[in-house]
Amino acid sequence: MKYFMLMIFLCAFAVKSDTIPKKYECSKTSETMKMDGKADEASWAAAAWTDHFVDIEGGTKPLPYFKTRVKMLWDDKYMYFFAEMEESHIWATLKERDAVIFHDNDFEIFIDPDHDTFNYYELEFNAFGTLWDLMLTKPYKDNGQAIDAWDVRDIKYALDIKGTLNDPSDTDEGWNIEIAIPWSVLEECAKHNGPPNEGEEWKVNFSRVEWDTDVIDGKYVKRPDVPEHNWVWSPQGEIAMHIPERWGVVKFVR
Repeated sequence: MKYFMLMIFLCAFAVKSDTIPKKYECSKTSETMKMDGKADEASWAAAAWTDHFVDIEGGTKPLPYFKTRVKMLWDDKYMYFFAEMEESHIWATLKERDAVIFHDNDFEIFIDPDHDTFNYYELEFNAFGTLWDLMLTKPYKDNGQAIDAWDVRDIKYALDIKGTLNDPSDTDEGWNIEIAIPWSVLEECAKHNGPPNEGEEWKVNFSRVEWDTDVIDGKYVKRPDVPEHNWVWSPQGEIAMHIPERWGVVKFVR
């Protein structure tokens, strides 16, 4: 009986530990940032990496078989992101903006500026650079609505494909994406207009959706009846990204 109770306690502790939000200090840059997917500016070299992504459910699940990590920066006009993703076979199919991008392999950003779990942003990108941008009034579990008509105006981003897109005949290294989102858009759900104050904290998380594929007639085909992998920066403890209170905490510093 004692052993049984101990196992229950350990399992509960593991789940609780897996949902402690990750933290990141986002430094301010005075450098002119060029969105070319390369991240070769001195500011990027000095910026810290996040931890490598883990399974969305946390440490009870196997580690992802490809590594993913992110850097962040900010200045008076933009919040910057740079994601580095290992991938041996890079593919994409969706080219129409606001398509459901996670039907392809993708990279996703979630931002709740005032961390009240309501009125937050979601952006998804595939290896074509196709964007799905939307605003959520509140989490789906609380009957939240997705506003697909919302657009992240004046966003700038670029990809660096380290390999060949949609070519199963070779082995790729991965793909990177560099993104600049203007405060003039993000302030819509923030506590105030303009960039964040020094020391201000926002709730942020990242997700990478990865599908298992086979090569059929020279093309990548998703394996039928095999669910996608969900890899994240700050684990959610369950297969559900829309739990903003479990997202990571980004602190803006100089």
